Amino acid sequence: MAASRSEYINGRIYAMAGGSYEHGVIAVSVGAELRRAIQGQNCRVSSSDVRVRVVASNLYTYPDVAVVRGEVEFDSTGGDTVLNPSLLVEVLSPSTEAYDRGDKWAHYQLVPSLRHYLLVSQDRVRVECYTRLPGAGSWRLEVCSDLEGTIRLEHLRAELSLAEVYLGIDLTDGHTESRSPRV
Repeated sequence: MAASRSEYINGRIYAMAGGSYEHGVIAVSVGAELRRAIQGQNCRVSSSDVRVRVVASNLYTYPDVAVVRGEVEFDSTGGDTVLNPSLLVEVLSPSTEAYDRGDKWAHYQLVPSLRHYLLVSQDRVRVECYTRLPGAGSWRLEVCSDLEGTIRLEHLRAELSLAEVYLGIDLTDGHTESRSPRV
């Protein structure tokens, strides 16, 4: 096992920087909120410890959160590399935002099972949700920047509360504060 986190694409290994405290808190909050929202369905939520492979482009990556609907399909080379995520989440960092929005997103679109891609800002309340539309490669973008808002995840029959995603995050000065959940 490598000493540092990296991503692999077409024979090259790229080192990935660690995330900030806010990045980690937001990623865990997204995962917890997704788990709550899909409870009782045949879905599994995983953290950034789970590797995903984009077979069509040979990208191996560690999204911040992944959801698989139905049975998990693993890479035939052995190990626990997931092939069929339904939802992938990236919490945006200054060092990776361009990659998450650009090249990585282009790779993710090649995953046949992918139905939702979320980009979650860590420096302001903003979640972008790309949803695959029926047809040849079309995606719809929904943006929510209201702390009282939700993002609908149609394929998972779930909603993601932004109040829960940003619980404990103070975006005014970069420090965390305790904030009560929305009731």
